[in-house]
Amino acid sequence: MLQGARHVHMAALNAAAESSGINIEIHELRKAADLSQAKPDALVFPGGESTTMRLTGNDAASRLLPAIFDWIRTDPTRPVLGTCAGAILLCDPRDGGEPLIAAEIDRNAFGSQVDSFQSALKSSLLARDFPGVFIRAPRFTNVGDSSEVVATLGEEVVGVRFGNRLALTFHPELSNDNGFHQWLLETTKEVTA
Repeated sequence: MLQGARHVHMAALNAAAESSGINIEIHELRKAADLSQAKPDALVFPGGESTTMRLTGNDAASRLLPAIFDWIRTDPTRPVLGTCAGAILLCDPRDGGEPLIAAEIDRNAFGSQVDSFQSALKSSLLARDFPGVFIRAPRFTNVGDSSEVVATLGEEVVGVRFGNRLALTFHPELSNDNGFHQWLLETTKEVTA
């Protein structure tokens, strides 16, 4: 809950929970203490502005980002969904540790706000097309051998999966399709069963 499309993700998660019949409880994380108190089973890194998220999340009053990065690294089976700026943080945490997604990413590589667009994507993870919404989107510049490409825009890679971590350069929460949020919930159910 540092910055970005937080509430839209919450609505998408609730819709995915309803359509899949999975009961969920959403916790709003702003400080490291919130993470330890909530003890979540999965995490969503929303889109927004990665620089603002880094400043706010690394601030002494919050320290949320270091706590989250440690939480993810402590148990590699934990499901994580990072969209747009969230994908940047997963691929490039800038905390001295290994990337959380084996891929390199370039901020705002699709252009500025005026270059935002919508387009149909191919998703092997969902086994169907998906309505992609790109807003000042980053671009994957290299995908590691241990990562799986799960969404493409033509030949362009726009979704990468590394274990139970998913980085998307677009905003699935802004579409009417909650497939990627449903993937997160179903993966969480499998991991915690």
